[in-house]
Amino acid sequence: MKLANSHGRPSLARDGGYVDIERASGGRFSSFDDIFQDWTAFRDWAATDRTAPTPSRGPLGPAVPRPRQIFGVGFNYAAHVTEAAAHIGKPNESQPLPLTFTKFPSSITGPTDDVELPNDTGDYEIELVVAIGTRADRVSVEDAWSHVAGLAVGQDISSRGVQFLGPEQHTVGKSFRTFAPIGPYLVTPDELADPTNLSMRCWINGELRQKSASSEMIYSVADLIALLSAVTPLEAGDLIFTGTPEGVGGLEDPPRYLVAGDVITSEIEGLGRMENVCRTAAPAPDLGQRWHR
Repeated sequence: MKLANSHGRPSLARDGGYVDIERASGGRFSSFDDIFQDWTAFRDWAATDRTAPTPSRGPLGPAVPRPRQIFGVGFNYAAHVTEAAAHIGKPNESQPLPLTFTKFPSSITGPTDDVELPNDTGDYEIELVVAIGTRADRVSVEDAWSHVAGLAVGQDISSRGVQFLGPEQHTVGKSFRTFAPIGPYLVTPDELADPTNLSMRCWINGELRQKSASSEMIYSVADLIALLSAVTPLEAGDLIFTGTPEGVGGLEDPPRYLVAGDVITSEIEGLGRMENVCRTAAPAPDLGQRWHR
């Protein structure tokens, strides 16, 4: 199953078109909130629905538009750790948790929406995004995948100038408006031959910058769910940005930050492709010049 956001309405992507879920279910699932409140029932209904799709009528919105919590994971690919070694030192896989932060839910945006750059240190990070389907509280690694609703393509956009202010501000630096594009669909794991090994690529203006696979994660999807759920319950609809591979612009010498007009293309095997254009954000005078680094 592929869940989509077509003009703000939950839809099933099928056979090149879309099925409006509220209409097809007779009002049983009228919103994304309804869907995630009873993901199991929704999944079972979707598996039996035979409604004919209608053609697409425009760009899609974020596949999960209103998550309650968004978790981010840093330095979860060994090659990315290596390229950032000057900042963080050697990886330590024996630590009980990877670098973990949150992103404000208001940073969510769609797979073709513009990315607003508040300053001149914007950076890209392609990431596999996991959406929780059923509440996960102190779950085991072995049971973790049973709590997953689906997977999506994501970009963990960052303002490095804010992120690395002293003290470091990972959450704020990664939570500006539009800093969390996701989509184009939320794909259930059974749609994928191997959901633990998905190739991923990111281009800037057509130039390939990142290329890896989710199997290269230090902490797997199951590891992350087990670790995070040991700290706090993961609720249906929560999102986990699982980390980015090597190739981010801010770690090049000299850094290659995003500028207005740049096109970020993000693709993960079996999940689809996003294309986001960068533009300059509206002025925010209350932030002051100290943020514009």
